[in-house]
Amino acid sequence: MIVTVTPNPSIDRTIEIDRLERGALIRARRSSAEAAGKGLNVSCALTAQGVATLAVLPLAEETATTYLGLLAQATPIAAVPIAGSTRVNVSLIEPDGTVTKVNEPGPALDEGDVDALLSAAGGVRDAAWILGCGSLPPGAPVDFYARLAGLGSPDRRVAVDASGQALSAAVSAGVALIKPNRAELEELAGRALSTIGDVVAAARKLTDRCDAVLISLGADGAVYVDANAALHAEAPIADIINTVGAGDALLAGFVAASGGSAGLATAIAWSIAAVRSPGTRMCPVTAGDRAAVIVHERLDPARRLQG
Repeated sequence: MIVTVTPNPSIDRTIEIDRLERGALIRARRSSAEAAGKGLNVSCALTAQGVATLAVLPLAEETATTYLGLLAQATPIAAVPIAGSTRVNVSLIEPDGTVTKVNEPGPALDEGDVDALLSAAGGVRDAAWILGCGSLPPGAPVDFYARLAGLGSPDRRVAVDASGQALSAAVSAGVALIKPNRAELEELAGRALSTIGDVVAAARKLTDRCDAVLISLGADGAVYVDANAALHAEAPIADIINTVGAGDALLAGFVAASGGSAGLATAIAWSIAAVRSPGTRMCPVTAGDRAAVIVHERLDPARRLQG
């Protein structure tokens, strides 16, 4: 069982447009809405691939019916009722794949809500992983994920996919795994990272406080680093539709394959399925997705990162 915790779920609206032009009236070509949130996205990907999971999240009372209707039983959830309305995140998608996102802050959590979320996650006895994912809403303490790390044990690993102070606190608390993107790793390292070697060096410095680091690098694939290994994998593909949710799929595939360096190829394949999907929800992983993955036998530390 893999448990995900999403303290700030969302309703994700994806709007396809011809071109983003500031100050203009833009008419959408099509739009869709999904129940989302980083941890929920991970759980939906796991459920779609037949992996047992439970998504723990706050359910805002004013939008509960809408949220559950959009979720449509895509994955099992453990909902903690809270006041307010679920935030709405908007992704504007242009034909060349450019994505512009606008994310609302979300409803506030009080201390009782926080305790209830942590209790729900910790109460799943057969959980092999607990994954804390996404931004913190107003009212949530900056050590939320650090407190989640306290639920870990030799038989139950805790991973965190977050940013800023919340991620830094989780690292200091000794989580089993963090999954930053390049910008988030740069923030932790306090410097720019221009090459694969820079990424590996920055991640390696963190492994004295957390067990492993999985870095999503967009078009450059992903890098996995622990105290004993460093591995780079990628999948150059031309049919990208929507990059939203690719990092969530990467983490889902990684833990589904039991983590470690052996899980990186599966993680990349799942992320390919995600970028080939029109919305936040990942399409089923295909043999073609798996065939596109390249796992490099040797790292090229001098390789410069795109973007």
